[in-house]
Amino acid sequence: RRLAASALSLVFATLAANASAYEIVPDATIADSPTSLIGINHIGLSVRDLDAALAFYHGVTGYDIVRRETVSGTAADRLFGMPGISYETVVLEAPNMLFELTEFSHNADKPLTKMRVEGPGMTHTCFQSPSADSAYDRFKAAGAEILSLGDQPIDLGGYGVTYAYAYDAEGNMFELEQLDAGPLAAGAYNERWEAAGYNSWMTQVALVTHDIVRLTDFYAQIMAFAPYREGDYVNNPRINEVAGVDSSSLLASWFRMNERSKTIELWQYRDPITEEHVGKRGVTDFGYSFSIEVGDIEAEHARMSELGVEFVSAPVRLGDFWQAYAHDIDGNVFSLRQAIDSQSP
Repeated sequence: RRLAASALSLVFATLAANASAYEIVPDATIADSPTSLIGINHIGLSVRDLDAALAFYHGVTGYDIVRRETVSGTAADRLFGMPGISYETVVLEAPNMLFELTEFSHNADKPLTKMRVEGPGMTHTCFQSPSADSAYDRFKAAGAEILSLGDQPIDLGGYGVTYAYAYDAEGNMFELEQLDAGPLAAGAYNERWEAAGYNSWMTQVALVTHDIVRLTDFYAQIMAFAPYREGDYVNNPRINEVAGVDSSSLLASWFRMNERSKTIELWQYRDPITEEHVGKRGVTDFGYSFSIEVGDIEAEHARMSELGVEFVSAPVRLGDFWQAYAHDIDGNVFSLRQAIDSQSP
């Protein structure tokens, strides 16, 4: 369902009244979108200490380092919407997306905060792995602070997947999912990844909001396809253990960003309550952002602008990509990205 920009205010007024404007379509994927959207290109993580973050994430995952570079100049200034910007970035290539760690020079003296499980904001990404070669064990051995209760990942429902949340040294949260043989065979993991030596992969963008109906409808509108699943969970003891809380009540919805291995998941905690974030997050603030790869960035920039999306800039060519940063309706940072070379990672 695609709406003209003139109807956007009416849609969001309806959402404010908590009336769902989206529908669940169990088989829906990004391939159903009539736009040029392709999928999640990368997860971005703004850090204070790039060397330490690289040692941690690369040391555990072994993802290839595509490049490491220092960037400044007028193109970067336009892209991030601030003059005199300078940063160093490292791009890691997981088997199904990129993971970009960036240290902005102007963030050097800013304080770090630990992401709360109930948000608000982009609270985490997720690393999946075979249970027989557990990323949970490897991240824990590398010094990750485990948020979830107990000394093992939690089995939520006996279907062959265990879960845990953890923190890196800067307080960035990430999820760890370990898959037994059954779900591993049914998922994205394949012989090519195994032959290449990958023992983990990245799967999701997780956004936690004070109003899940409003945010779900926002992404359904701008991506022009439906979420495939939603959930309502009240004081599930296993979820409490994963989230590291005594009690919980939460809503969820999911968008399938390719056939199997990539999702955008949205959460709203009713207990502990997700507070509303006021204002927009800075594009270079510590923490997560994500990018959606597109085939025609000029067309998508124009289309989303018509739908009311606020962009930091017009598309800017920088390095291997055309890119434009934006904010969603909660103030979370995302970007559109189009590869200059279609064969680039």
